[in-house]
Amino acid sequence: MGVELKSRSAHVVRDSLDELSELAATAGGEVVGDGTQKLDAPVAGTFIGSGKAGEFAKQCRSEDVDTVIFDDELSPAQSRNLERVFDCKVLDRTSLILDIFAQRARTREGKLQIELAQLQHLLPRLTRFWGHLSRQKGGIGMRGDGETQLETDRRRVLDRIAKIGRELDVVRRQRSTQRQGRQRNLWPLASIVGYTNAGKSTLLNALTGAAVLAEDKLFATLDPTTRRLRLPTNQNVLLTDTVGFIRKLPHGLVEAFKATLEEVVQADLLLHVVDASHPQAGEQIQSVNAVLDEIGAAGKPTLMVFNKMDRLNGNGIGTGHKFRELHPNGICISAMTGDGLPALLAELNNQVRPIREFVELQVPHEAAAVIARLHAVGQVIERDYNGEKAWFRVRIPPHLHEEFAPFIVQGMPTV
Repeated sequence: MGVELKSRSAHVVRDSLDELSELAATAGGEVVGDGTQKLDAPVAGTFIGSGKAGEFAKQCRSEDVDTVIFDDELSPAQSRNLERVFDCKVLDRTSLILDIFAQRARTREGKLQIELAQLQHLLPRLTRFWGHLSRQKGGIGMRGDGETQLETDRRRVLDRIAKIGRELDVVRRQRSTQRQGRQRNLWPLASIVGYTNAGKSTLLNALTGAAVLAEDKLFATLDPTTRRLRLPTNQNVLLTDTVGFIRKLPHGLVEAFKATLEEVVQADLLLHVVDASHPQAGEQIQSVNAVLDEIGAAGKPTLMVFNKMDRLNGNGIGTGHKFRELHPNGICISAMTGDGLPALLAELNNQVRPIREFVELQVPHEAAAVIARLHAVGQVIERDYNGEKAWFRVRIPPHLHEEFAPFIVQGMPTV
């Protein structure tokens, strides 16, 4: 079910409903129909008009429908009222996405993130499950009004949310430690981002020989995978496959996946993979950029990668020109057939080449903090502690040049 508002054109609503059908199929449902209503604004009590809801409910009963899914997020009261009208399960887009994520999560971290998002979504909706608000039984040790079942459940949910939050803090610290370990090698970090089902996992597999699950389904990948990629110039890059984005991605889900999405925020370069064969590729690019902005990754160096060119049935040249006009440095590829991958590797090499700088430094012996920092963020090639000052030849990230500038005595070619 969708709503055509003044701010949304009919084709945008249609595209969103088609995507909702794909999501329902991914979750294991069989879609038997859809419906929309034109409104100036959503109705407070039932989201769609009560008359229209009754009309749709009659149609659902005649077709033996057991679940109705709305393309927008419903308030707890709207969900409750609509379930009374439809007399069946009513879900919104957020609930559906959470259900798919719960099915797909494989690692303990992924399962924790999903459970956190589900509980945060469930908390304001608990009255839907305990509408009777019955009191617990009295008796010895249970005098007085006691606690309602709703209050008990709310307390348990809040306790569980707090526990998961603490566990995810541990995950963040572990990820930070892993990143610091990887950065000691001074290998650039590149994250593959993009709309769900754009071909990110297929691209990671094609470039690195990884064996990440790649399916023609929405949200096939939830758990990030990092692999080493050796470029033609023998430079190593760490490439991370990340969860796909989608329009109307629930904010709570973005929050819950902060631990995973930190791989995107910390990356030196983003590979934004686009399904060039999708009719709404432009809108999908905007949706991905909106999520990148939300997690604090907007403005990062980004290489646009237009994938699935093999699906364009001879129209690839024209489509490629169209994308390159908008994104001059973009690369057109097919991760499935391998077309365009050499050009992608060459451009990737150009983008990450200046990430490490070779310098010579002299640091006073008493500046122990500077020497410790140099070892933490740089790759020390040579060192000599004899003499008035400690002497180093080291590779450092260019953005740290200013930090060490007072001690640099000679700059060398960037490596």
